Amino acid sequence: MPLGKQDTLFRSTKVSYIDFKTIHMDRVLTALFARLQYDGSTSRLTRNFDLETTRFFQEFIDIKNKDYCVGFEDNQDIVEKWIETHLMDVVNRGKWNQAIAAPRPLHGFTYRFRNPKHSRDYNASQHIYWMLYHARANKGPAALAELKRFFFAGVDPQTGQVENSGQIDVETQALLRFSAQVKDAKDTASKDDRFPPLCVGQADLLADDILRIMAYQSYVPRSVMVEYLKILFAFHLALFHMRIFKLLPALVKRQSPEPLCEPKNCPMTPGRMENPHGDCPFRIGMLVDVANQAHTVMQRLAAQSAEAHYRRIPGFIKAHFVIKKIDEFAEHLSSFPGKFPKPASGWFKVSELLTLLSPRYKLDRDAFFRQRLDRVIEGLTGSGEEELAPEIKALIDLGLEPFETYIEVLVAYRAKFHRGYITEFLDATLLKNDPGAMVIQSRTKGAPRRFILDSRLLEVLIQIAVLQQVPGKGEFRTTSELRIEELLDFLRERYGIFIDRLPEGDGFFEESITDREGLRSNIEALKGRLRELGFYRDLSDAYIVQTIKPRFEFGSQSVDTGGKS
Repeated sequence: MPLGKQDTLFRSTKVSYIDFKTIHMDRVLTALFARLQYDGSTSRLTRNFDLETTRFFQEFIDIKNKDYCVGFEDNQDIVEKWIETHLMDVVNRGKWNQAIAAPRPLHGFTYRFRNPKHSRDYNASQHIYWMLYHARANKGPAALAELKRFFFAGVDPQTGQVENSGQIDVETQALLRFSAQVKDAKDTASKDDRFPPLCVGQADLLADDILRIMAYQSYVPRSVMVEYLKILFAFHLALFHMRIFKLLPALVKRQSPEPLCEPKNCPMTPGRMENPHGDCPFRIGMLVDVANQAHTVMQRLAAQSAEAHYRRIPGFIKAHFVIKKIDEFAEHLSSFPGKFPKPASGWFKVSELLTLLSPRYKLDRDAFFRQRLDRVIEGLTGSGEEELAPEIKALIDLGLEPFETYIEVLVAYRAKFHRGYITEFLDATLLKNDPGAMVIQSRTKGAPRRFILDSRLLEVLIQIAVLQQVPGKGEFRTTSELRIEELLDFLRERYGIFIDRLPEGDGFFEESITDREGLRSNIEALKGRLRELGFYRDLSDAYIVQTIKPRFEFGSQSVDTGGKS
């Protein structure tokens, strides 16, 4: 490795908690359960065995559970297959190295049975938890409390003992039957960061969506609600990061904080159905191909839209390196009295780090990063007999400031590495080619990605769209109906999902006649998808009588929304 470990450090929890890798939402939920149980901290397992299907079966037929597991001993093969296919999250299924990651995340206590080696979430659960925690108007803590109440159903919140498993489904009862046999504890050795999200507006939107979807917990099976939440969490992880792909490079370019991005100034109001983002300058737009058919205008346009967002990744990587290395510079300066004192919180926010890019700190910045750059060059040339690679020599010969040259060298060596992993992460959160997907890519080499709107994701978003909060109360009620143009506005304004028009500035500029024809066909494809899902009712060709009817109707469903609006 030509660069030292300190130079290649990339992850910055002030930007994102994620260790960019391919994540699996079952494992993210499993890890989130421990954080819900221990107020943001993870857990330390005390069991002395790895979870295997056979071991799980043995727990089922334990003498303590004879009354529940009648006949299991006589049908071991069938029971083991049922456990493996219905209750377990399995890695490398069907291969020689098949292993169990954890039970499916049907109940909060499943985290006790995870196999840490196979159940890594790459800090996605940490990112979700602290996004919700820092959401404003108390909606974040309310969403966390609602999630804990749902996932730890049937458990006494004070003692942690199973008290009433009759209110949950049979699969979850099976998990609870032996959860008490395994103990765990809060991991006090872990020192987790608790930084607020770079975009607090996205945290507000996530919290509001969680509270809304939880209003259905009395109307849908538990397993369906879990699927809703997995899709919603993945969707919001993708939205957050696509937003900061646009936001962070812009902040670094201006070399100063954006006042509108301060939590007290952020214009996001998720409870407002019309223009919830206000005048935010960093909104994103994604044009989706609803029909998802090959060789169409919409296929081309949706691929163009996806490319525009994925092409922001290199710029984000460079900006990320800038923030990471300027943070190290800030820690260095703060060790000298009066140079750059730490705030009362004990850590520097991204907005505070940006001030170190100003001319005021040029001398100190040059001195610090000249040493870093000299060390990198020495490492690249070895004993002095080797010559610098031509591209690195060209960067040095540009005569940029030491900090700028240092960053360019890091990007030249590490950008390809990080781009691959960030792309994999974004694919995973957009559920590429999976149920609930928002992006699809054929297996042909070099095939483009394109945005789509899978039926499962569309169903979740419609369930949110047809809810209204009762004024002045912590309750939701379903609307009587929703017009098709209201749904289009809702998806576009709330999430940046474009169906009937092009998202200007996010890969598009002007519509052509061909584009308009494609967009009209996209609307018709949406109507067809809504009919398949059972939401759509059209009495004529007039928009006013083309409506979305809620699948469940209730006057009010009590959910602690954290506030009155």
